[in-house]
Amino acid sequence: MHTPRPCPVRHAFYGLALALLSAGSHGQTVAEHPGLLNALNNVRQQGCETGAKPAAPLRENSTLSRAAMLIANGGNMNDALGAVGYRAVRAAQINVSGASGEAALARKTLDKSCSVVTQPELAEAGFHQRGKLTWLLVAARFMPPLAEQADEMQARILALVNEARARPRRCGNDAFAPVQPLLLNSTLQQVAAVHAIDMATHGYFSHTGRDGSTADLRANRLGYRWRAIGENIATGLMQADTAVLGWLNSPSHCATIMSPNFQETGVAFALSSSTTASNGIYWVQVFGTPR
Repeated sequence: MHTPRPCPVRHAFYGLALALLSAGSHGQTVAEHPGLLNALNNVRQQGCETGAKPAAPLRENSTLSRAAMLIANGGNMNDALGAVGYRAVRAAQINVSGASGEAALARKTLDKSCSVVTQPELAEAGFHQRGKLTWLLVAARFMPPLAEQADEMQARILALVNEARARPRRCGNDAFAPVQPLLLNSTLQQVAAVHAIDMATHGYFSHTGRDGSTADLRANRLGYRWRAIGENIATGLMQADTAVLGWLNSPSHCATIMSPNFQETGVAFALSSSTTASNGIYWVQVFGTPR
């Protein structure tokens, strides 16, 4: 018998910024339960259905294993993660009964929880076993880029977006022809940073700022005179690659990337100062064409 406990830590979907407001604890990665880890990674390799794409192997994190022990002693997942100092952008708890050792984490035993443990964005696992009871935690740790990597992240976003624009692409039901690459614009970078930092500082996620502003008004305020303006945002995604992939997998965000109406862009990411924020990182990319 198994009981999946889906993540109450809200995970990301779509945004970029310049300021590092805080950094999370990275914890330790130690394989204390190699047999259980191997069994779990076999499931990720096999997938839940025939022909499923393998997921990357997980690492065991000793901090997560301590959290799993706290849960076994009656704690809940969020309290346990907080007690051991593990900050997650995505986490899930699975309890398995009726099997011991590695058999507890076989694909057949996990049953419906298979789809939880094979999620590709997960990276680490923690285990605790008592006889025929197993407590499993799987998570993606909060490991954002550092402040000094702002230029690197900006360059990576620009490269990935321009790579996408260089090829024909479907965004949902709409087909787009290749378009010219975007150029970085310093004013649009400021526009992106202002919104990313505001979202990170005040813990919200929206194209509309707390003052009711949208990307066009924020561009006006910073002196960018535009013919066309657009914006993509994302939260909770730790790297530039995953942020762009998320946008390209969303028809509306993809259409913004592929639009021939835009010639310039600015990108930024910002981190929340709160150590308990579920999203932690905010990305913003602003697109524009000057008058």
